[in-house]
Amino acid sequence: MNFSFYIARRYLFSRKKTNLINLISAISVGGLVIGTMGLIIGLSGFNGFDSLIKSLFSSFDPEIRITVKEGKRFDASGSSFDELRRMPCVAYYAEIVEDNALLRYNDRQVFATVKGVSEDYLQFSGIDSMLTQGEFKLKDATNNYAVLGEGIAYNLAVGINQMDPISVYVPKRGRESSVLPSGNFNQKLIYPSGFFSIQQELDTRYILVPISFAREIFEQPDMVNAIELKLKEGIPEKQSLAAISALLGENFEVKNRYQQHDYLYKTMLSEKYATYLILILILVIASFNIVGSLTMLILDKKEDIEILRSMGADKNTIRNIFLFEGWLISFFGAIIGTIAGLAICQAQISYGLVRLSDKASSFIIDAYPMKIVPTDVVLIVISVSLIGFLASWYPVRFISEKLFSEGKY
Repeated sequence: MNFSFYIARRYLFSRKKTNLINLISAISVGGLVIGTMGLIIGLSGFNGFDSLIKSLFSSFDPEIRITVKEGKRFDASGSSFDELRRMPCVAYYAEIVEDNALLRYNDRQVFATVKGVSEDYLQFSGIDSMLTQGEFKLKDATNNYAVLGEGIAYNLAVGINQMDPISVYVPKRGRESSVLPSGNFNQKLIYPSGFFSIQQELDTRYILVPISFAREIFEQPDMVNAIELKLKEGIPEKQSLAAISALLGENFEVKNRYQQHDYLYKTMLSEKYATYLILILILVIASFNIVGSLTMLILDKKEDIEILRSMGADKNTIRNIFLFEGWLISFFGAIIGTIAGLAICQAQISYGLVRLSDKASSFIIDAYPMKIVPTDVVLIVISVSLIGFLASWYPVRFISEKLFSEGKY
């Protein structure tokens, strides 16, 4: 065992001449424990919400979405799109027709994005798992049906069991204004079949309808607004994006789920690292206790230093004793804080100790989400260890220079 480390370990656990040194050492370890716990819990909380939001969006957004860079609609009947359907990486291919429309139900009306999808839309999304009422049904032998976001259903005061249809109004294309307002709009009726709840922005914006219904009311028999794809299992997404982009050319945008909401994800990531930096700053302030503890320990061990020097120990050997002392304080603080933080996070994941509401039905989840990411844990341990090293180096470097100065002993 290294001689300096052996002496440092004995100093850490032995009683000092002054009890205040023991107290300051305990406070140093406690400060690092609390700071490390805060980092583990804080970052795991951000990871939990990030994972939750991604799972919610993934139930609605496709793996790959293709749109045109200029304009709102395009012709998807070319040879490039035929080849796209046959690409080895593509499991499902769907054309999407969507645009804004006015919805009216009795005396209420709202603007919404009407999204026309195919009958096999469930193959692309997990929207059926987000249904709060009704079922995912788009057509039967006689009627068209719509699946509404809960926000739209609330604003229209629509109920699943009510028999009245929803009126959908869209301005006619290329028509001169008519004297009668109704002559300026395409109007179709559709019945609600279910409500979904994903995220407020989506719930108050989207209504899903049969693509044939959307083509008719938007007067787009041949044009589409987007192509949505689902990739086959085990195929790298990055390579698939590159291949699809190369096939379609520069006039189209090919985006994965992250890129479809890149602003949101970048904002969440910046908030996570801002929280990390704030907690690190608090940890740096807490580490000043290490400076005080080592300073007092060096002064307390003057006699030991003299004995060690008389036995042949050089300056670096004695300096390393106190460096190891500071490292041990930060090490135990980091380890204990990490274990305690992980235990609290796991308890929250398993038992939901901190709840969002007394009524689970008020939220998508009833307890704060947590997700433990190993890379974050490693980053935290390294950060705490680095802070402990710097906090130990300062008093040892400058105070020991005075004690070990030439002619001092």
